[in-house]
Amino acid sequence: MNTFAFNLKDNVAITVSGETGIVIARAEYDASENQYLVRYQSADGRGVESWWGQTALSAA
Repeated sequence: MNTFAFNLKDNVAITVSGETGIVIARAEYDASENQYLVRYQSADGRGVESWWGQTALSAA
């Protein structure tokens, strides 16, 4: 069983862009990495909610 690296309401950073946000949902899969729905403000100022794999995120 996979363990979650982040909890709901944790602040995380998207490693490829440096944008930060809050985990608002998470999903566990048997044959894939855990996924997290992150709410954040994109670099162009838009509010965004997007799913990210665990390896694409770090603690903020």
